[in-house]
Amino acid sequence: MSFLSPWSLLFALSLPLVVTFYLLKRKRVVRLVPSTVLWQRFLAENQASAPFQRLRNHWLMWLQLLLLLLLVLALARPFFFGNVGQGALQIVVLDASASMQATDESPNRFERARQEALNLVDGLKTGFGTSSQQMLVMVAGANAEVRQSATSEKAALRRAIQSAQVTDSPTRLAEALRVAATLTKDRADAEVHLFSDGAGVDLTEFERIDLPLVFHRVGQRNNNLGIVSLDVKANPENPAQRAVFASVNNFSGASVESLLELRLDGELIESKSITAGPTNTTPVVFVANQSQDGVFSVRLTQPDDLLADNEASVVSLLPEPVRVLLVSRGNRFLEKAIAAAGPNIEVVTVPDYTVASPEAAVVVLDDVAPTEWPGANLLAIHVANTNWFEGGIGTLEAPPIVDWKNTHQLLRFVSFDTVQVAQALEVRTPTWAVSLVDSPAAPLVIAGELGRQRIVWVGFDTLQSTWPLRISFPIFIANSIEWLNPASAAAERLTLRAGDPFRFPLAESLVPEGTVLSARVKMPGGDERTLPLDSRAREFVFGETGNRGRYEVTLGTNQLVFVANLLDAQESNLRPSEELSLGRRGTVAATPLQRANLEYWRWFALAGLVVMLGEWWWFHRRTA
Repeated sequence: MSFLSPWSLLFALSLPLVVTFYLLKRKRVVRLVPSTVLWQRFLAENQASAPFQRLRNHWLMWLQLLLLLLLVLALARPFFFGNVGQGALQIVVLDASASMQATDESPNRFERARQEALNLVDGLKTGFGTSSQQMLVMVAGANAEVRQSATSEKAALRRAIQSAQVTDSPTRLAEALRVAATLTKDRADAEVHLFSDGAGVDLTEFERIDLPLVFHRVGQRNNNLGIVSLDVKANPENPAQRAVFASVNNFSGASVESLLELRLDGELIESKSITAGPTNTTPVVFVANQSQDGVFSVRLTQPDDLLADNEASVVSLLPEPVRVLLVSRGNRFLEKAIAAAGPNIEVVTVPDYTVASPEAAVVVLDDVAPTEWPGANLLAIHVANTNWFEGGIGTLEAPPIVDWKNTHQLLRFVSFDTVQVAQALEVRTPTWAVSLVDSPAAPLVIAGELGRQRIVWVGFDTLQSTWPLRISFPIFIANSIEWLNPASAAAERLTLRAGDPFRFPLAESLVPEGTVLSARVKMPGGDERTLPLDSRAREFVFGETGNRGRYEVTLGTNQLVFVANLLDAQESNLRPSEELSLGRRGTVAATPLQRANLEYWRWFALAGLVVMLGEWWWFHRRTA
């Protein structure tokens, strides 16, 4: 605590004067009396040889000393240094993503951000009038959540901030800031205070929104070695074995050595020593035998600033034979690519698709429009269902390929650099799908899930292009068959990113009509959740997946396991951002909280008034 008027403390020298007044003897009046017999007991008090008497305990004296001390403190104007915002409405957004667990701050970034947010609460101006401020608290963890609506009550704001918990999920700041942008729209007196390290934050969608953002950065360094990808497939050299592919990224500027352990259902299978160069990614491949469905886990033993990405898991289901129905009038390139897509693939070729066509897990339509569209997962080449697209279907002549999403699972190791297309269908990307390959006028390849049917659509005839002559063609077909395989889709549902909801389709026999069942979920930490199941529901949804690890679900007599991981290179990159990009609107630089003098003289003056009223009451009580 400091003082704006420290010289006013000299008034404290008047405190001994109050005590002196109580030490002084009262002046005696001399009277002549015939005898002092009746005054013997007062003789001791009648001695006037000394001006002072013994100090006695007087409540009035203590009240007067306290009153004088409070007045002196009020005149000295005591204050504390605090953090304050300027807007009448303060929106606090607290980043609770995985990178905020980094221990380069003490004890970690999240706790540092929490303390800074609490300091902002301390600086909130409360009271009546135009100078009063309100605050709203949001937490962006696995989901964006409003923890406290706008209020001036500091106790409620502190409880909301102190109850927030950090998660293992990637950042969800964009969702929180969209809500904040709505609350601050058309309000010139509002501010959004973001407490974050800026890791993995993409705010380009706000380039057209006037967001009054104040970025308070936490974090000091980027010392982290993390697992950024994990996958399991059949071993190409021995289909009876499983190959586990992991990628380890070193985000620091120095080379790091570590052991990478592989476990199957908790049992150690193999360990490999790796050396990750500075800012490099190191691929690691394990080969293991697997006799039944299980969970493979990989773990780094080298400690660093972030533990959330040092371990990851993947559910591995044993491969099953896949029947692929190829509807084509003759395409040897496509037939060979499908046959080579995997060791357990059975290809059946027919010229047309009808109701009587053989059943298959995956149907491939090659420039053949069916009389009835199949319900199985579908790869449709140069054929389109009018129910898929809005706005009609046109034709493009010689469309150039200008972009493709090589980060998508279907385009892994696929390139379109030298691919030329003679003609393509012109459509608009539907809401249920994403565009994977683009021309300037329309998408050429899209993929998505419509209902529960997975669909990959290629808008041009592959035989009227140079694609079948490129190595990327069989790779794309293999990726598509794997993605469309129902068994692969089921395995994907069991391995998800932390914070994403777990969805599991319910068969009608699982929840019979008229029955009431419940689902039990065992969390990674050992806690259990019990959720009711509606007999009319055809999907089980569980959203509390903010922590990485293994989840065990019991649905009636059925038991299943799913896992949640971080696996996010942007989140694992702990380098604190100096600024946040808002696209064409520019950037928001990290800004320290404004330091202000939070004065408390009013409280001392108020306390002095209370003491004065107390003294007045005590005096009149004694004299009444």
